[in-house]
Amino acid sequence: MAKLTFSKDTYIKWFKEMTLMRKFEEKCAQLYGQQKIRGFCHLYIGQEAVVAGTMSAITKDDSLITAYRDHAHALACGISANQVMAELFGKVTGCSGGKGGSMHMFSKEHNFFGGHGIVGGQIPLGAGIALAEQYLGTKNLCVCYFGDGAARQGALHETFNMAMLWKLPVIFVCENNEYAMGTSVTRTTNMLELYKIGLGYDMPSFQVDGMKCETVHAAISEAAERARGGNGPTFLEIKTYRYRGHSMSDPAKYRTKEELEDYKLQDPIENVRQTILTNKWATAQQLEQIETDTEALVIDSVEFAENSEYPSPDALYTNIYQEEYPFIIE
Repeated sequence: MAKLTFSKDTYIKWFKEMTLMRKFEEKCAQLYGQQKIRGFCHLYIGQEAVVAGTMSAITKDDSLITAYRDHAHALACGISANQVMAELFGKVTGCSGGKGGSMHMFSKEHNFFGGHGIVGGQIPLGAGIALAEQYLGTKNLCVCYFGDGAARQGALHETFNMAMLWKLPVIFVCENNEYAMGTSVTRTTNMLELYKIGLGYDMPSFQVDGMKCETVHAAISEAAERARGGNGPTFLEIKTYRYRGHSMSDPAKYRTKEELEDYKLQDPIENVRQTILTNKWATAQQLEQIETDTEALVIDSVEFAENSEYPSPDALYTNIYQEEYPFIIE
């Protein structure tokens, strides 16, 4: 992959985006402990570079779809912190009307298609979104995220075969954070380099350092060029790490403190911070102000969620059927 250079504006954007993801998720952990957020809640702390590096390499017209660890993806697509927080609170002002919760964030306006609670369920859906773009003759693509655990699902193989056969404009991203719930990759597969799964379908497949925005951007950019050129899908195994358990109910006792601390030395936000400071693109005080402003924004989102209403009972009967089709297949 070609080595890319990045501007001051890109690094500042990455810092702002990842800081929002981190601060938002830290507040979610606190609110979950207070039982203001209930049900399942999967945090993205540590994995921020995967989404930030993706967003700088694609356009606003491209689509994203992911699994249940979806708060950061929703924020990166432009869904407001208010809407995401309200959804976590189950309020009508949430991006899914308070009916999706943590695992089912959606926004057609922002081309964000979930948020899916079924492990691997989003993989064929991601190919379907790409098929729609191909059918309509656009140059748009779909980035389809899933975890290392979902890579064991049979639907992945059926989807990979079809995506290659029809040369669909989709980028498959395995966010390999090394643990499928509490089970390490080494205990679930004989093939530890998961990107090689794609090679069986002659799909361009690569392993990427997911702790750095730069390497993620470069890989996504190359895959996007391939997709827009009509040359089909790419499979990226992006190696990353989550600092928290699988969900808020997981104490993560299956790994050592030493392993966690080793990964924290590669923290993606600190990597970007140091690059900005080294190049004198901002002062430490200016970056601290960004963090302070972001904390205030997150606090405001909590107030917004607290003051919003719950959905009315008749909301049970809405958003069940699609009554109008955007296009007709002849």
